[in-house]
Amino acid sequence: MEKTAYTQPDVRLPGEKSGPLQGKTFAVKDVFHVKGTASTAGNPDWLRTHPPASTTAPALEILLKAGASIQGLTVTDELMYSLHGENAHYGTPLNPLAPESIPGGSSSGSASAAASGDCDFAVGTDTGGSIRIPAAYCGLYGLRPTHGRISTAGLIPLAPSFDTIGLLSPDFDTLQQAASLFYPQTDEGPTDVYFLEEAWELAEDKQIMDQLDPLPVKSGGLSLAHLQETFRVVQAAEIWEQHGTWVTEHVPAFGPGIKERFEAASRISAAEAAEAVAERNALRKQLQQLAAGSILVIPTAPGPAPVKNLPPVQVDDIRTRSLRLCAIAGIGGLPQLTIPIKSAGRRISFSVIGAPGSEDSLFSWVGKHISNDEQRLSVSLL
Repeated sequence: MEKTAYTQPDVRLPGEKSGPLQGKTFAVKDVFHVKGTASTAGNPDWLRTHPPASTTAPALEILLKAGASIQGLTVTDELMYSLHGENAHYGTPLNPLAPESIPGGSSSGSASAAASGDCDFAVGTDTGGSIRIPAAYCGLYGLRPTHGRISTAGLIPLAPSFDTIGLLSPDFDTLQQAASLFYPQTDEGPTDVYFLEEAWELAEDKQIMDQLDPLPVKSGGLSLAHLQETFRVVQAAEIWEQHGTWVTEHVPAFGPGIKERFEAASRISAAEAAEAVAERNALRKQLQQLAAGSILVIPTAPGPAPVKNLPPVQVDDIRTRSLRLCAIAGIGGLPQLTIPIKSAGRRISFSVIGAPGSEDSLFSWVGKHISNDEQRLSVSLL
């Protein structure tokens, strides 16, 4: 089932008549509070059991005050608990870059709207990769900021120790302009730029490394499988803490994959969660030390967008491999900027990760190396 990118296309709020984003439009993932509107969170039972919001999320207010206008709420995977973008209730938003393929999730509708040119940029969320994976699959620039950089007030939570608000756009300058409203400008830059060895071992297409030569390769001493498993347990425990009571009380009709994940989350014991949190904290320190003063270059996703309607076993395999890459910034609380490029005739994606608070440095470094060819889908570092 393929449907529009929007769940609530009539939700529109005008921006201020002046400001740095004056005249620009943005779509919003249907998990944010917008005054007078009830969010779907990608599930009709959630919509049915929750009242309209009394206020608009502060992050959206910042964009509105800068002059940008909201032009609709977009499809999300149910309660944001997926990376795939196929919603059993609201359909699969179109991937304009590859119509036979999924758009990625859970910010699927936001990515679809931005990639189609229906808006200048889109707002989504990223807990386990929900900005980065749709950006990779739909040929977009995307920012997952430092954890805590953008207030998540007025956002339906998923796993608060990982939840971030992110941005998507087909245009680098637009993304940078919108993102810069949320962090101070600095003149500091990284001292070194590296390919992260463990991450590139997961890449299906390593020809991109030739395009980005001559960056040195650096090992972080990481087990990405261990990162992913630690992330999985902590995330699941937090999700059940946030939503378990609602799930138990209302028994919502979840689609395939989402239902099984909530069931698994309900079985995480307090002891398992505590052990995983302690490990997460130790790994976070390790990753922040690895990123200090550096930019780490990784593939955003293992490969290009998968086709629709894959068997569940293949979906789970793609999810696991994707989470291993996404857990680097997720566990570390690090900012990650995603860049679309062409490699061997295919449009794929790589990302740059920096130390906490280094968003401005990431944008500055990428801005020096991207080119305007092929709608800014090529990079030259030579």
